[in-house]
Amino acid sequence: MQEKPQDGDTVSRHARLRAAVSYDGQSSVIGQARDFTGVFLDRAAARGVTVGAVQRGDALLVVSELVTNAVRHAPGPCTLTLDLDGDLLEIAVTDTSARPPRAQLFEPERVGQHGLEIVTAVCSTVVTSVTDRGKTVRAQLMVF
Repeated sequence: MQEKPQDGDTVSRHARLRAAVSYDGQSSVIGQARDFTGVFLDRAAARGVTVGAVQRGDALLVVSELVTNAVRHAPGPCTLTLDLDGDLLEIAVTDTSARPPRAQLFEPERVGQHGLEIVTAVCSTVVTSVTDRGKTVRAQLMVF
């Protein structure tokens, strides 16, 4: 189900926004997650946070890749959390699989399975935390 992002607290002189949404784990949620992220970034821009076009594209790409991994490799629901603190955006996807994602070795002929490579290339930090209920992959990137 699509929800509208909610504003968080204003911290100092920069925007602090946080939003989360849960999905049923069907493949159609990937586009919904991108749309949710677009609305979130529009709200940030309305609050005066400059989001560069390249960084916006990177954020949408990271969301697509992380949610796609959750849909493909974890049964059941997943949750997308976006947390913007000034110029740093954290994208977190929680799913029901405790198996951490692994980047594949480089193979130029391989089609697909480059998602984690892409995420690590555009993000400053990518961390996975595993619990007894699944895992959360957190990726951070600068938005301007």
